[in-house]
This record gives sequence, C-alpha cells and structure tokens, in this order.
Amino acid sequence: MKKTILALSLLAPVAAFPLGMPAPALSADDPEIIVPDSTGFKFTDITLVKTTPVKDQNKSGTCWCFSGLSMLEEDILRKGGPEVDLSEMWVVRNAYIDKAKKYIRTDGNVNFAQGGGFPDVLYVADTYGLMPEEAYQGLNYGEKKHSHYEMADALKAYLDAIMKNPNKKLSTAWLPGYIGILDAYLGKAPETFTYNGKTYTPRQFADELGVKEADFIDVTSFTHHPFYTTFPLEIADNWLWAPSYNVPLDDLKAIVDNALNNGYSIGWGADVSEGGFKWRQGYAVLPEPKTEADMEGTELSRWVQLSDKDREKATFDIKGPVKEKTVTQQSRQDAFDNKETTDDHGMTIVGIAKDQEGNKYYKVKNSWDTNQLYGGYFYVSEPYFLEKTVSIMVNKGAVPANIAKKMNL
Repeated sequence: MKKTILALSLLAPVAAFPLGMPAPALSADDPEIIVPDSTGFKFTDITLVKTTPVKDQNKSGTCWCFSGLSMLEEDILRKGGPEVDLSEMWVVRNAYIDKAKKYIRTDGNVNFAQGGGFPDVLYVADTYGLMPEEAYQGLNYGEKKHSHYEMADALKAYLDAIMKNPNKKLSTAWLPGYIGILDAYLGKAPETFTYNGKTYTPRQFADELGVKEADFIDVTSFTHHPFYTTFPLEIADNWLWAPSYNVPLDDLKAIVDNALNNGYSIGWGADVSEGGFKWRQGYAVLPEPKTEADMEGTELSRWVQLSDKDREKATFDIKGPVKEKTVTQQSRQDAFDNKETTDDHGMTIVGIAKDQEGNKYYKVKNSWDTNQLYGGYFYVSEPYFLEKTVSIMVNKGAVPANIAKKMNL
C-alpha cells in the first residue's frame, strides 16, 4: 500500500498485507460537508458484525496495524469477551525491532518502511503479547495524534549508517541504539501494566483475551501460484515473508460472505488508488470504462477532443449506482501483474449492504478518523472488492467447511 498521499488526494480526499496509507488531507474537489443525497447512493445495511470504535492513524503508515487490531478486537467481541482498545503502537514498536534485524541480516535487501501486513499483528501478539491503548499510547514526541515521518526517516537513516560497517563487525551497541530511537518517540515499553485493577505482562494480557496467531490465516487469489497451496505474497511490505492461502476468486468471496454472516470481521488489504474510490463520499465502485464506441453523435465529438486528464475525470463522473466492470480471475491477475492493482491500504470489512438498485456492497471500517459521511465507514461494491483485493485476513472458523477441506485446514 504505497500510493502517495498526493496521488490519492487528486482522486478523492481521504494496511492481507496492507501497507500503511496515512489519512489524506482534503482536496479542492471535495467539500468538507457532504450530505447523503448529494452522492446519488442510498445504502441499506443487511448484515453487520459487532465492531469497536473507529480510530485515527493520522500521519502514520500503520493502517495494517489499526485494521489488524480492529479485527482482533471484534473477534474478542464475537466470542463474548469485553470491548477492548488495543495498543497499535505496541505492535508497531515490536514489528519495527524485528524488521530492523532482518534488514541488517539481509544487507538492506528487505523492505524497511512504515507499512506492514496483517500477519505482522498476529506475529507480534503471539511473540510479544498485547497491551491496551491506555498502557502504551506511543505519543512521546509532543503530538496529540500519530505522526511518524520524522521517526521513520530517523530509523531508516540509522540502519543505513550501521550497514556501512566500517569496522567489518557490528558492535553490540547498534540494536540498543536503534531501540533508543523508538523509546524517544514512542516511549519505553513497560514490562507490566495495570488494567481494570489487575496487573499483567503483555503475554498474560494476550492470553487472557484468547488471541492466538494459529487461529487466523491470510487468503488471496492469484493464478501465478497453484490454488489451494500457500506462498509468500510478492509485495514489498511482506517483510515477514508470511504465507497466504491461494484460492479461486469465487472461494475468496464465499469466505468473506460466510464470515460476515457468522459474526466475523475481516482484515482487507486493497488498492484504493482507483478513480471510483471516494472516501469522503462513502463508496468505492469500479465503473466500466467508457470508450469511443460508447459515444455517439456530438457526445463522441466532445469525447475525442478531451485531454487524457479530462477524459479520465469524465469516466469517473459518478452520480449514483453505475454499470461496473465484469471481473474475472484473469482480469484480476492482469491488474495485479501490470501494477494497476497495488498494495495500498489495510481496512476491516464489517458488513454486507445494498444500494437503492439492489447491488451488493461490503461495509468497510477505516482508520482515517470519523470526519466523513458515514463516520469512518464506507461501502465497497462487489466488483471493486473482487478486482482490487490484494489479500484478506480471517479467522479459520469463518472458512466454509467445503473450502477449508480443499485448503487442508
């Protein structure tokens, strides 16, 4: 998930292995106040899972962590547990430490950036435990909201300096020095903390919540690997080299639908750089592209005279439900291979909905705060989901039995 904020802001104002797409600023094309009737869409929720409140990653590339922890929080609710606000920065901190070790060991030949993937969240929870937000907020640098650009640049510069290795041997000081930068920005990590009157270690807290890495799987759908096998998804932010289960597209959709209908939320890693992705307006659609063959008479004359930029804008001049692209396994593969579908952003799918014409959508919880039409949620059409999904993270229990058998779960 690495599209620039500028590129997104031109399309719509605004972490599977989602990268970390920070919350974008408003663009000149999008008003700060949008009323539902002005979008041309009317959505009706059909199925919703229990959710925890929308959060704000602000100026940090940590969508993968916000959405991954959202999925865990909702899984705790599904099992009858308490509503808990888990600390994103505890997970980010520990991922940064292990990511740095791999970066040094591979001589810088693994991606080192703010982004990550859903497997990172489960890996940290299983290896280092979890903390509540109140025990570790990660705001130790004079800001009220997360802003990681300076810290990320400092960490990367430090590691690159270490790799020069003028003494032909790394000193024992490099890792404590690196952790010192994290301590300065995020704060030192407590060994124990008190929550609801009880003292925990991070390991004890994760165990009490019943969070287990083995309960979750990452799932994708591509033809460059055999179906019903696993492979490390070839995206830059998969520094962990975590495997994904590969299934046909119909099975991917069936897993999501079955999960939502049985109370499970889903981590969703997807491309959000499309012209039909309208964050503040509350929807994402995949319009069938207009061509010259679609134009007649004076409309054709006008169409061919448009600049490329104006033609693209006209193609996505959306005023309500539109005819959308027919997505196939091949079109999905082609979009991934030619970089039209890229690993942009991590979110959480929490429901199924329909528009006024009966078209199916997935309701998605984002981590870009609540100052948006639907308070931090938006609706993604089924075609958009089918083509632009990079991968999903889901509880194994949500996989239909017939598909789980083929996946050898």
